[in-house]
Amino acid sequence: MHKLLVIQTAFIGDVVLATGLLESLHHQYPQAVIDIVVRKGNELLFNEHPFISEIIVWDKKLNKYLNWLSILKKIRAKKYDLLINVQRFAATGLWTILSNANISIGFDKNPFSFLFTHKVKHDVGILKNEGLVNKISNNEVHEINRNHALTYSLGAIPLALPKLYPTKSDYEIVKKYQADKYITIAPASVWLTKQFPLSAWVSFLSELPFDGPIYILGGASDKALGDQIVNEVGNLHSNVPYASTTSKKIINLSGELGFLASAALQQKAVLNYVNDSAPLHFCSSVNAPVVAIYCSTIPIFGFGPLSTHCFIVETQEKLACRPCGLHGKKECPLGHFNCAKTIVNKQLIAPLLQMAQH
Repeated sequence: MHKLLVIQTAFIGDVVLATGLLESLHHQYPQAVIDIVVRKGNELLFNEHPFISEIIVWDKKLNKYLNWLSILKKIRAKKYDLLINVQRFAATGLWTILSNANISIGFDKNPFSFLFTHKVKHDVGILKNEGLVNKISNNEVHEINRNHALTYSLGAIPLALPKLYPTKSDYEIVKKYQADKYITIAPASVWLTKQFPLSAWVSFLSELPFDGPIYILGGASDKALGDQIVNEVGNLHSNVPYASTTSKKIINLSGELGFLASAALQQKAVLNYVNDSAPLHFCSSVNAPVVAIYCSTIPIFGFGPLSTHCFIVETQEKLACRPCGLHGKKECPLGHFNCAKTIVNKQLIAPLLQMAQH
């Protein structure tokens, strides 16, 4: 194998998890040229990546189909020896079957998979009227295992963990925040039912027995949420006697750090508190200690933390409505959001006490 292409045009977290596949392929074919196709914005995950040759970017928002066609022309011109399509939608399936690649591999859920040289079963779960019934036979199956199954027809290729490579510049950017021991939180999510509520973050941070700085991570669109958290925790403590001894140093960095710089900051944190979203996978990619908070979704779906020190926090109540789907929703279908509201602060504080013992 001399020229390899991996296609993953889904969201940030999915691309981070697909880096495990890149690691496996590089291990097996260390001299091969490896390219990747991602949606616009996610190319920032691969700045100065040590073994990715070309990052092909698909802009889905501007001239989507013209850009799709230009990428097809580029793929065909490269004549890859191997193309692995991690994505399961028609647009990437067409690239795959028209690619001129000698070997094309993808999941059977792609509508064009019947024309791939190899197709692999992809099974997470099925939805029924009464909720979700998980079909995974082994509770330890993770998304990286499902992705790695795409290599089975190539022989015994070792499974690798996802990995990001923050640059020297990224580490320099975050160095000023690392003088003292610190914690990070990533409170936002695209989906409301995956997002630990604002009031819950405020309550937790107010009780958190930690004297160092707490950094809020997120994109520019998350800045308002971060500011709310800072202000509401501050308001709580302003009403506490001897506030100077109990005040929290919470700094909102939302929108100030790129993907790789955020991962670099998470890497050396005492703990990182995240939702079931992309910052969770950033932690896995740099082996950062993490507390993953699950609201409407559940870890058994295969998107759990992979760090050496990782903790899962979820409601201890037996809720018939949980999970309400494979992915997050814009609002709780039943209006109560008990999967988040029944998580208590001591569940979140316990991992910090355990880490203190190390």
